[in-house]
Amino acid sequence: MPWDIVFYRDIAGNVPADDFLDDCPVNVRARLMAILDAVAEAPPPQFSGGGQWEAMHGDMSGYYEIRSQGAKREQFRLFCILENSDAEELRRRGLPRPAVAVVTGMRKPWMTVFSSQDYQHVRTLGNDYLHTKPRRIATTS
Repeated sequence: MPWDIVFYRDIAGNVPADDFLDDCPVNVRARLMAILDAVAEAPPPQFSGGGQWEAMHGDMSGYYEIRSQGAKREQFRLFCILENSDAEELRRRGLPRPAVAVVTGMRKPWMTVFSSQDYQHVRTLGNDYLHTKPRRIATTS
């Protein structure tokens, strides 16, 4: 069964991942969304990442990133959390079934790294998402 796709919505009603995607070049946005759809359809535990869907490690353990590349090898990332639990817990979270929760996105020049502050920002948003029941989400598919 395919998983839903949900987008984190902060308390002010902002959807960081939507804002990020709106700022991406059209072809990059299309690629990121195609990968996201493929991950949800697989579903995630069976999806073969091929470098486009990767589990993160260390301080970012529990997060996954969708990767794409734009002009001049600029790197684009969508940061996600998997929502998978028993039916009762999913209901408490306000989710009808397992979901890929898209938290936010970032971009960087080729051959550079995100800073610890960049990753801390992702974790701050992710923690806000995870500590809210039911989850604040913008859309489901």
